[in-house]
Amino acid sequence: MDMDAVREVSRAVNAAHLFIYLVPETAEEAAKLGVTDRGPAYFAFRSAAMGAVPWQVVLAAFYNFSPRAVRAMEGVWETASPVQWQTARFAAADRALRRVGVSLTAEQIAEARSLIDPVVAGADHAGKPLAAANASVSLPPDPLVALWQQITVLREWRGDAHLPVLADHRLGPCDCIALHAATGGVPIGILRTTRRWTDAEWAAATARLVARGWLAADGSVTEAGAAARERIEAETDERCAALWAPIGDAGARRLASLIAPIDDAFTAAGTYTTMR
Repeated sequence: MDMDAVREVSRAVNAAHLFIYLVPETAEEAAKLGVTDRGPAYFAFRSAAMGAVPWQVVLAAFYNFSPRAVRAMEGVWETASPVQWQTARFAAADRALRRVGVSLTAEQIAEARSLIDPVVAGADHAGKPLAAANASVSLPPDPLVALWQQITVLREWRGDAHLPVLADHRLGPCDCIALHAATGGVPIGILRTTRRWTDAEWAAATARLVARGWLAADGSVTEAGAAARERIEAETDERCAALWAPIGDAGARRLASLIAPIDDAFTAAGTYTTMR
């Protein structure tokens, strides 16, 4: 596999999945289940495919959140079952996709499925808990939402593959998010609020990165830090190369093109104004 093709399709998959965390439909569906706090709802929706696991399992799988952030989900499985949360997630995705008017024809959805399905079917899920859990979920009847769920499997697969790379580079949960914040992409305020690391924990992580030469004293990323971040992404790409082998470079690039209208529609609707 050409690593540029792997990076291209990986970015397209992440972009097509992302809206579920920011659209109002997600919060509305959570409220129907009796949860109005955004944090616990996020963890319940994203981990529902794993079943009624304790918060410690979610903490392990999600990696870069603080224990206090994830512990807030205690009680969500008593409020509603994982099956109910998964069903609600599909409902939110369906409503949001319709609202923004994603311009994928039936033929384009079918072509995208012809490419993505063999990738999902051939995926090695060893050490990939979130991907494996999502692959076990029955696809919803709506073709566009079903495509989105297949996208979700592969988005979580790359995320699962990314974690051992972070560990290999001795980047703990707070360290990796501090480096991510410094290299841009997501505003630091959002990362600090959602991950809930304390000021002391954030300062300690920053100090460790400064000692490695990856951050400057003011918290900005250094040239060495930017290069390290790119190495981590490149090594993750390498671990994902076999995933995309069933459809090759051309198939990966074609899939990226086919699913791009999902991100385009949500971007045009202003979904990411606080992030981009």
